[in-house]
Amino acid sequence: MQFFLKAPQARTVAVVGTFNQWDIRSPKYILAKDSQGSWSTSIRLKPGRYEYRFFVDGNWVDDPRATKTAQNKFGTKNAILEVK
Repeated sequence: MQFFLKAPQARTVAVVGTFNQWDIRSPKYILAKDSQGSWSTSIRLKPGRYEYRFFVDGNWVDDPRATKTAQNKFGTKNAILEVK
């Protein structure tokens, strides 16, 4: 699964969610930045339903490309990803 985020000013971007127990420290889920300021990574996921968010410079950030979301216990929304 490909994850993308446009964040030219960011220093670090990770994607975290139910697929990694919301572990913000796992280096496997840190995105790489290109020369245009876009961050991306590719993660192999088993079929299932996952919730996730981006963690940018210590702050939770919504995925602006998400088409489905779910309210979380903090009053914000997680993106929903369904892998078939």
